[in-house]
Amino acid sequence: MIDENVWLTVGLITSCHGINGQVKVKSLSDFEERFLKPGIRWLQKENEPPSKIELISGFKQPGKETFIVKLQGINTRNDAEQLKKFKILVKTDKLPKLKKEEFHLLELINLEVKTLENDELKTIGKVINLENEKNNLLLIELFKNQKKVFIPFVKEIVPLIDIKNNFLIINPPNGLLEL
Repeated sequence: MIDENVWLTVGLITSCHGINGQVKVKSLSDFEERFLKPGIRWLQKENEPPSKIELISGFKQPGKETFIVKLQGINTRNDAEQLKKFKILVKTDKLPKLKKEEFHLLELINLEVKTLENDELKTIGKVINLENEKNNLLLIELFKNQKKVFIPFVKEIVPLIDIKNNFLIINPPNGLLEL
């Protein structure tokens, strides 16, 4: 399960917006309320400890995965400029409740990766990380050679996830694991 002391990156401040201290945030989350609903958030510069800040307001840019947000105490363009490349974090114990058949991407880390070969499940590796900058990709370490490969996280390639039993099944196209 999820360690409550771990931080989850939900957004990245990419630039300032206007002259009143608003910032443009690239969303790394499926939950828009993280950038719309006022309340406490956490900012992190590189690997420094996260610092608490209050989100005052936010709106989604039409047709984009970016949000314009106003943060407490950030009132000028210069203030906003200082926050460029900061990450917006939430604590994993604050993750939204999900419906049945849904899960948080963080729950996929350390799952065993299996393939179905000749009607038998074969364990081939484990999920060691995820990349969701542009597409959702699982980083898998293969047991046979410790090689690390990215697998697109789409239903056609990852048809089954069993969080309870700690594994997922992949159906990789020919050659994907050799890249």
